[in-house]
Amino acid sequence: MPLTAHAADFARLALANVTREYPNFPAHLSISPDEQLRPSTLHPAFYGAYDWHSSVHMHWLLVRLLRRHGGTPAFTDTEPVVAVLDRHLTPENIAAEAAYLLDRPSFERPYGWAWLVALAAECRAYGGAAGARWAEALAPGVAAVDRLLADWLPKATYPVRHGNHPNSAFALGLVLDAGELSAATADAVRERLLAWFADDHDAPTHWEPSGQDFLSPALTESDAMRRVLDGERFARWLDGFLPALRSGAPCSLLDVPVVSDHADPQIGHLLGLTLSRAAALRSIAAALPNGPVRTRLAEAAEAHVKAGLPAVERGDFTTDHWLASFAVLALDAQQ
Repeated sequence: MPLTAHAADFARLALANVTREYPNFPAHLSISPDEQLRPSTLHPAFYGAYDWHSSVHMHWLLVRLLRRHGGTPAFTDTEPVVAVLDRHLTPENIAAEAAYLLDRPSFERPYGWAWLVALAAECRAYGGAAGARWAEALAPGVAAVDRLLADWLPKATYPVRHGNHPNSAFALGLVLDAGELSAATADAVRERLLAWFADDHDAPTHWEPSGQDFLSPALTESDAMRRVLDGERFARWLDGFLPALRSGAPCSLLDVPVVSDHADPQIGHLLGLTLSRAAALRSIAAALPNGPVRTRLAEAAEAHVKAGLPAVERGDFTTDHWLASFAVLALDAQQ
């Protein structure tokens, strides 16, 4: 199920969302009646797509689509995308976003932080004059996240393991993939992942999913450990953490979630779970040697993609403002 066939439609969807200021759910703590609370005032770059993190990762989606598919027969009309990115990703706008982050060290920690770093990495990878321009503009945002991570990680005694935005493993995996952090902070991320998870075993997979997960606690942890352990060590760790995979026993992580109401904002998170699981299953499988476990994970990934992809473009803002990014993670995951 290649992404090429969806590139133009996903770009139109993302473009509509990042320029749509309302409805909006600002995670802003008001401390004065005199504050200007309009989303585009608080967040001149990332005011759209309902909330800050969704706006950031829908910008990431636009750059990813430009980089991989822009100018191909499947995605020819790239000028509106470049125009919006030029309008949003300016030095002035990102300076305001960076200042906001530094003034509020727990805002969007760590999920939104990770997507901002991923966006900068995608701009750098896109290259050319436009990519360099956007990456340079985003540099203060990356520096802010680097500083915030360096301050937070020594205090993060315990990981957040549940399947929503504060999940520690998903965000730290994204920032490692991006490669935008300073060497010291990247090392601190790896060290914290190992401190949190290296001794984990026998994950309680029968507890998954929870009713509003869009991430799998067990699979995001496994995918994070894939990034910090070499192939053989990772395979051994995975055998201890998810022993049902090798034994062939039933494992709920491999079963496509039931989504009873796609339009419910919380139950609809399970659509994202379907796609984020697919991405993790594919990446984990690719890190393993050929054999039954790899085959089992790959087959489950395909079932999840097949179930989740039709929900991406429904014309319902509750899912349209975020889900396409997770579809791209699933479709682009290494196989």
